[in-house]
Amino acid sequence: MLDQARRLLAPSRRSDVPPFMVMDVMAAAARLEAAGRHVIHMEVGQPAAPAPRTAIEAARAALDRPIAYTEALGLPSLRARIARHYGEVHNLAIDPERVAVTTGSSAGFVLAFLSLFEPGARVAIANPGYPPYRHILTALGCEPVLIPTSDATRWAITGAALIAAHREKPLQGLLVASPANPTGTMMSGDALSQLIAVAQAEGIRVISDEIYHGLDYAFPAETAAAFSENVTVINSFSKYFCMTGWRVGWLLLPPSLVRSVERLQQNLSISVPALSQVAAQAAFDGRDEMDAVKHGYEENRRILTQGLPRAGLDKFLPVDGAFYLYADISRYSDDSFDFASRMLQDAHVAATPGVDFDPVDGRHFIRFSYAGSAAEMRDAVTRIHDWLNR
Repeated sequence: MLDQARRLLAPSRRSDVPPFMVMDVMAAAARLEAAGRHVIHMEVGQPAAPAPRTAIEAARAALDRPIAYTEALGLPSLRARIARHYGEVHNLAIDPERVAVTTGSSAGFVLAFLSLFEPGARVAIANPGYPPYRHILTALGCEPVLIPTSDATRWAITGAALIAAHREKPLQGLLVASPANPTGTMMSGDALSQLIAVAQAEGIRVISDEIYHGLDYAFPAETAAAFSENVTVINSFSKYFCMTGWRVGWLLLPPSLVRSVERLQQNLSISVPALSQVAAQAAFDGRDEMDAVKHGYEENRRILTQGLPRAGLDKFLPVDGAFYLYADISRYSDDSFDFASRMLQDAHVAATPGVDFDPVDGRHFIRFSYAGSAAEMRDAVTRIHDWLNR
C-alpha cells in the first residue's frame, strides 16, 4: 500500500528542474529581516519604484466596471498600443494582429517554446544566461544547449559559435537577450542582425528576449523585429515600467504563429488579467516618469562601477544595460554560493551566486541588482568593502 501511494504521489521527471536560486536567496534574506537585521536587497531583478501613476490611476478607474475575461490574445486596444510603441521607439510599422499579450514574459516563454518547438528540440542559449530559459525548456521536453561566451565575444553568441554547435548536432532554436541577464551586456545592432541572418539561413528559429529594453546606457538597444519578421520577440512591462507584480508582457509573433499561440493561450490561461492589461496600456503614457527612474539606475550604476573596485571587486562584465552588474569573485572564492551566503550573513547584502546563471563557470561570479535606491547602493559598497577588508 505504501509503495503504491509513493508511486501515485511521485512528481514527474519533467518537473525535476533546479530551483531558481535567486528566490532561495530572497527567502534567506527575509529570515534575517524577520530577526531584525537590515538587509540590502541586490538579489532580485525587481524595481524598487512603483508602476507609473498613469497605470495606477487607470487600474483604479477600471475597478468601477466588471473585471472580466478579455480576448485570448489581449485587449485589442493594448495590442494596438504595443504595436504603436514599435513605431515610436524603433520606427517600425507593426501589425497589431502580430501582438499577443501574456502573463509576464514567463508565460511568453512557455507559449513561444510550445508554438515553435517539438519535444526533443535543441535550443541554443548563451552561457551565462537567465536560469528559467534552461528550466522551462527542460520541463517542456526540449534540450537547452549552452554556448559559452567570453570577453572575446563580448559575452554574446556569435554566428561562428552558433554554426559550430549546429554542425556538431543540429539546432532547432536560438534564444538571444540584449540587454542580457545576468551580465547586463548588450549586442550592437550589427552583431544582432548578423546572428539572426546566420541562424535563419540554417533554418534555426530565433527568439529575442527584450524584457530590459528601455534600460540601455552604453548605446540604444535594437529590437530583433527590425531585422526579420520571422523572429519571435518577448517583452514585458515588468522592468522598464516597474510592473513586476502586475504580471503582464507581450509577444511579437511571426504571422504564421499567431493562431497557434492564440489556441494555446485559450487553453492554458484563457486570458491575461484584465486589470493588468488596462494598467499596462496606460503605462505607455508614463514614460517621462519611468525615464526618471532609469536615470536613477544610471546613478546606481555609477556608484557600483566606481565603488566596487575600491571595495575589492575590480573585475566585472560590461555594464551596458538592464540593472545588473556581474562581478568576478575568483580573487576571494571559487564557490559563489558560499560567497553569497557569507556576504548575506556577515554584511547583510543579498546578491545572487553566479552558479544560478552558469553551471560551468558561475562559481566565480556574483550578480548584483542595482534596481534599488542610490543610498542603498552606497551603503552596499561600504558594507562589502568593510567585509572584504576586515
